[in-house]
This record gives sequence, C-alpha cells and structure tokens, in this order.
Amino acid sequence: MPSVYIKTYGCQMNERDSEAVAAQLVAKGYALAPSETAADVVLLNTCSVRDAAEQNALGRMTTLVGMARKRRPEQVFGFLGCMAQSRGRELIDKLPDVDLVLGTQKFHRAAEYLGEILAGRREKIVDVAEEQGSEATIKEHLLNGKAKSAVTAFVSIMQGCNQRCTFCIVPDTRGEERSRTIPDIVAECRELVARGVREITLLGQIVTSYGKRDLPVKDGRSAFVQLLDAIHEIEELERIRFTSPHPKGYGDDLIEAYARLPKLVESAHIPVQSGSDRILKLMHRGYTRERFLGIIAKLRAVQPHIGITTDIIVGFPSETDEDFEQTLSLVREVKFQNGFLFKYSPRRDTPAAAMPDQVPPEIIESRHARLLAQINDIGLAHYESLVGTRQQILVEGASHRNATRLEGRTRTNKIVIFEGTDRHRGQLMDVRITRSGSFTLYGDPAIVNVE
Repeated sequence: MPSVYIKTYGCQMNERDSEAVAAQLVAKGYALAPSETAADVVLLNTCSVRDAAEQNALGRMTTLVGMARKRRPEQVFGFLGCMAQSRGRELIDKLPDVDLVLGTQKFHRAAEYLGEILAGRREKIVDVAEEQGSEATIKEHLLNGKAKSAVTAFVSIMQGCNQRCTFCIVPDTRGEERSRTIPDIVAECRELVARGVREITLLGQIVTSYGKRDLPVKDGRSAFVQLLDAIHEIEELERIRFTSPHPKGYGDDLIEAYARLPKLVESAHIPVQSGSDRILKLMHRGYTRERFLGIIAKLRAVQPHIGITTDIIVGFPSETDEDFEQTLSLVREVKFQNGFLFKYSPRRDTPAAAMPDQVPPEIIESRHARLLAQINDIGLAHYESLVGTRQQILVEGASHRNATRLEGRTRTNKIVIFEGTDRHRGQLMDVRITRSGSFTLYGDPAIVNVE
C-alpha cells in the first residue's frame, strides 16, 4: 500500500481533521511517511485565516510538485481544508499537478477519493460541496501514530460559525454552525478514555455556541454546559478543556461550571481581539471592553488562579494610536498569561477588506512589536512567580524539545519539563517548580513524594 504525509497549517481544528484523515488512511492500509519527499501521497491541510498561511501552503506545494516532476512524477498531491474550500478548482488551475482538492465538509471522503486517483479511475477530483451530517463524520483518532500523545485528545463537537466577524473568512470556509448530539460526543469520549486518554479538549469554531439551535436551556444551563456535565460523568477522565470560545458564550452558567465541575480545568482562552470599543464594533464582535472585563472578574471570583490567554488583532482598518493604546491598557489590566497576536491582513470577500483607512504595514509592525513585548513582560513575570510553588501536572510524554526529559501540563495550561521515566506517562503528579524559562516551567518531582 502507498504511504502518505499530511502537513497541517493553522488551528487545532485543522490538527484534529488531519489526525482523522490519517487514521482513515491507516485503516485502509496506508503507511505514514516520515517526510513529504518520502511519501507516495502528500496532503496539505490548509488555513485561510491569514494570507500568510495561504501563501505558505501555496509556496510549499509549488516546491513539492516541482521536485516531483524531476524525481517522482507519479507522486499524488492534494489540498485539504479551508483554502481548498474557498478556492476550489482555482487551485488546480494554478497548480495543474495537484490531483485532489477537498473541502472542509469532505474530510471523510479522503480515503475513497485517493483510492480512485491511485487506481487510475479518476484523474482530478475537486469536492467542496456542502454535505449534511458532516459534523458527525470526524471520529477517527490515531493516538499512537502521528498524534502527539495518547494521554490527551481533541474531540470536535461542532462545525461552522455564525458569528460573521468582519475580518474573518471562516464562516465561508467552514459553513454555518452544525452541532453533534451529546450522546454521540460522549460515546467518542468514552472510547478515548478506554484507550488511555486522560484529558479531552473540546473543539469548535466557537465552541461555546454548541447546540444553540438544537438544545433548549435546561435547569438554567446552556447546551454547552449540559455537554460539559455529561462528559464530566465519564469515569477515569481526569481533565476537560475547550477551545476556542467567544466572550458572548461566557454566561453565568458556564462561569459557575468552573467552580462546580472539578474536571473542568482552571484555564480559559478567550479571544478579545481589541481593547477599543470602536474597533470591537467595527469587527462585529458583539461585546464591549467593559463586558469583557466583567467576564474576567467573574472567572477570577470563582477561580482566582485561573490561567487566561487571548487572541488580539493588531492594525485592524482605521485603528488609531488611541485605539491601540486602549488595547495595551486592557492587556495590562487583565494581565493575560500569554497571547496570540495577529497582524491584520485583508481576507477576500470580508467586510473589513473594503473598509477605508487600512493601516500601513510599517505601523502594524511597530504596534505588533510593542504589544508582543507587553504580553511577554507580563507572561514572563507570571511564570517567574510560580517558581517555588507546587503544581499538579498531567504527564503527556517526552518533551518536544528534549526527548530525554518528560513534559506535563498544569491545570492552568502551562508546560512543565522534568526528569522522569516513561512509567510516569499518563499520571497526575505534583511537582515543585524550580525555575522558569520562556513560557515554560521546570519542575522537580522527587521533592514531592514521587517514587
């Protein structure tokens, strides 16, 4: 059977989709190749959130097909995911050596289509059509293959987005919100736990919008909180995380869940995007600075040590120095423990792309550097404050940077590196933090009664 290599660009949803496609192909007898050049089939799972991600994928594919013409003309190439969805046949017109373009609702057809191409029954396949029920088709997991760890797993609970932020192309590439049923999700989680998974991260474009149109509020709890309650009942599951939410999804029922459900970890990644009410309104975010700060205050009231991170866009159209200063002041006020900062780039067919007063690239670069320095200063000070404290970690396996050491993650989502053996894998254990690095902690388990 042929071998396949899948390269993933973008978010955790894309990582999860790639894992599921890989699992489908392995089940059909494919081997997982160690590199693109060694593979019979190369699939790039693409992202469209920023122009740079699209250009990276296009550039990489151009290089790969150029190499294949000289060395392996029989090699099969495909685009998957968001850029495949938005561009469709245009990608094959641009790169005629590409054989497969598969949209975001068609991942489950990857094995079928590749089989037809490799057997010579079809030459080029482009499928970006909508498919009813596609939200419930991605269930396969490859816990001991290309997945990073068998201790943790991603579970996709929904597809699509109805938010329509003016800067974002995702509603066009992922479609409208479609949620799986609670029993279906719980069954997948139970199977993962039976296979050794101890921590599950629930995924959705806006994960807190889960089931809004399908499940009524029950006992004052939204559909998403009802799902959290159901997953919390799974024995031997130790931790529950979710990403990415929307600030509008943080109702009192979800905030109360942080205090009520021990398995729901004290960690929240809440994208704020800007600290300026004027910019938030232009973005069509649906909340104000005051509302966002109120959410943070409520979370810290029920979990004082909760780890809070965020996403921020720098240089949104018409952003002034005053707007940017409001973002800086919000960062200082909230004291985010980390943040993902994005330089605004126009996405085609989005309202923001046609807005006046686009910010010059050199100003975006300058503001990005200032905000990054601010985020880093706050984050590093927080990490240093944890030196000498005791932290519970879930041991995930070998460190990504040093395979001779192990790494685990705290409940507040901080990586801890320590000396240990593979028998610690999958364990919950306490460590004493001995030093901090660049958004990494180092711990000593020997000091806190670990044999």
